[in-house]
Amino acid sequence: MANWFIGFPLRPDRWFDAVLADVPPSLQRSHPEDLHVTVAFLGAVGEAKARAAWATLDGWAATPLDAVLGPVKPFGNVSRPSALAVVLAGGNEAVSRLVGELRGPMFAAANVPSDPRAPLPHVTVARPRRRASAAERQRAVAWAASVAAPLAPVRFDQVALYTWSDDRRERQFRVVTSRTFW
Repeated sequence: MANWFIGFPLRPDRWFDAVLADVPPSLQRSHPEDLHVTVAFLGAVGEAKARAAWATLDGWAATPLDAVLGPVKPFGNVSRPSALAVVLAGGNEAVSRLVGELRGPMFAAANVPSDPRAPLPHVTVARPRRRASAAERQRAVAWAASVAAPLAPVRFDQVALYTWSDDRRERQFRVVTSRTFW
């Protein structure tokens, strides 16, 4: 069963190609249309529960959020990172606050456990391949540390319901439905 999540899509601008200019070949680049900040990861809940979580946005209104992209950091286990992501250098507090407000009702509507961790907005730009060696993962972490922070201004003005792409070799996710902030 496919995983579902709700996130804030992010348009890839020049920053994306600049960040990935020297990405090691052992890393799988994120597809530009997969870029997002996760609001609520629902897991393999099925479409009905995912849409119930989405429905918590009915009547919701927010103004767009401006942020600045910061450095690339490894995520997951320190010795076996599962993702390399750009964190926010500016606007983090506002984005974190909004994620924190939205995700609780979404988890409840989808009947999934809440995430006890504080929101940590980030945009995954690359992942080690599943069978990456320890040396390849170490090179990935070294690469992340070497990437200059893009310090690019970005605007979050949409929210989307995502699930797996029909062809995950091309891209990981697909947008099922979306709406703009209003």
